Amino acid sequence: MSFSDKVLAWFDRHGRTDLPWQQQPTLYRVWVSEIMLQQTQVQTVIPYYQRFMQRFPDLQALADAPLDDVLHHWSGLGYYARARNLHKAAQQVRDDMAGRFPEAVDALMQLPGIGRSTAGAILSLACNQHHAILDGNVKRVLARFHAVEGWPGKTAVLKQLWALSEAATPARRVAAYNQAMMDLGATLCRRGRPECDKCPLVSDCVARRQQRQQAYPASRPRRELPVREVHMLLLVSPGHEVYLEQRPASGIWGGLWSLPEFDSRAGVQDWCDRHSLAVNDEMQVWPAVRHTFSHFHLDIMPCHLQLQNPMTSVMEAGQGLWYNTRHCKALGIAAPVTRLLAELQNLHEGDTEHGQNGKLRKTRQRGGRPRPADLPR
Repeated sequence: MSFSDKVLAWFDRHGRTDLPWQQQPTLYRVWVSEIMLQQTQVQTVIPYYQRFMQRFPDLQALADAPLDDVLHHWSGLGYYARARNLHKAAQQVRDDMAGRFPEAVDALMQLPGIGRSTAGAILSLACNQHHAILDGNVKRVLARFHAVEGWPGKTAVLKQLWALSEAATPARRVAAYNQAMMDLGATLCRRGRPECDKCPLVSDCVARRQQRQQAYPASRPRRELPVREVHMLLLVSPGHEVYLEQRPASGIWGGLWSLPEFDSRAGVQDWCDRHSLAVNDEMQVWPAVRHTFSHFHLDIMPCHLQLQNPMTSVMEAGQGLWYNTRHCKALGIAAPVTRLLAELQNLHEGDTEHGQNGKLRKTRQRGGRPRPADLPR
């Protein structure tokens, strides 16, 4: 049996056929799933995909929606440029292509966020067109089977893997084959503990023969991730609303709503002084929260401050809004900020005396600081 025959025979018995995007696999549904699955595992994606499809059932609904709403439904999934590109691409198809999703690979790759492998996956899975793919799972299977040396991020290695993928892709049943290769990498040929004894390719796999499965594919050259520190201001109004600002469209958390950020505690204090804020108590700095991106660690120092002033005291036109943690508005908010807001709401619920004035009764712990529970470090 050929390589593809073995893969397809395994898929017919063990492949995944009940994933949400495999039901009624239109170009739109498959496109959304493929964007979500970039750098994210299937089990993580499924609930996000289901909620996303319920809110944006077709391309028109996605294109017509405000970006805030799209980012809100993406919140927690990470890599937010994917959501911005998804929204922008939907608007391009609506405005420039009469609402018809392109079915040619070159035209598809012109849309934001769609590269060669993603385009091939969309058109093969939705239209059964003949295109090879090379996502992370496929790279791992091919690199191990052929013992391809080197990190796939290098141009020469990537070129070799593409040639192998194209040579192995069969003329028929392309959708099943591509899905099978992704399933094989995700379920058996895993990065950490491959289940080689269950693999249909085990008899001819060079990495298995060498007992060097962990050597392929080679990892990205290791480098120490730098650490950045930022102070985030949890500025709370008398009505327990929190002041948020929208981040620039590009960069980290682009377009999302976040807490005001400063380089230092002194920067927070200067900003408060410039706005002549009247507060109930001294600023409280909570324990640091670490959030790790692909290229650096971010240590967040949450600074909690309770206002006496009316909530309009710091509002600047077009720059911010007051967010009610008890009646959440549909906004795109980064995961660590969402967790801080949830902890703040827990603090309010636990420490508030329910009287007419509704003032917050502070509880003191070690060092006089409230200690947020169960936040990642």
